[in-house]
Amino acid sequence: MKERDKMLLGELYNPADEELYSDRMYAKNACHKFNSLDATDIGTRTTILKKLLGKTGEHPHIEPNFYCDYGYNIEVGDNFYANHNLVILDCAKVKMGNNVFIGPNCGIYTACHPTNSEERNSGLEFAKPITIGNNVWLGGNVCIMAGVTIGDNVVIGAGSVVTKNIPSNKIAVGNPCKPIKDTN
Repeated sequence: MKERDKMLLGELYNPADEELYSDRMYAKNACHKFNSLDATDIGTRTTILKKLLGKTGEHPHIEPNFYCDYGYNIEVGDNFYANHNLVILDCAKVKMGNNVFIGPNCGIYTACHPTNSEERNSGLEFAKPITIGNNVWLGGNVCIMAGVTIGDNVVIGAGSVVTKNIPSNKIAVGNPCKPIKDTN
């Protein structure tokens, strides 16, 4: 089984694999080009995003700087907006619905490392997918950790670290992030 297949299945894999390294370098170069463009060159930025990301809906917009590991594991719906300094470690699938708004300095991290030091020091890692529903707003400096699902119509307060699933129609805040009230 190829290392890329292991990665996508959530199994331990070797990120130093030649194919994965090549895929990451492609994404890093695309992000560099994206981040280096003139601020008014929205058309070229959109073209780069549509080529880099696995799936984009209508009107995707990410402010520079943007960084990801592979790009092809990221899916965004219609009217996706991310403010400056979004980092997505997309070793597993990251699926985001329609009308997702992401504040500045946010991180979405599917990558995981073994807790056993011997296994971790061997260089192996694994990943868990992240799903973000429709009509979700992530405040600034939010971190979404591996394996999390966020439902529809959710607001995550600034500075929150989301380590567990958040059900639909909730406002959630904190570290660890917890629902505090309904959005309606």
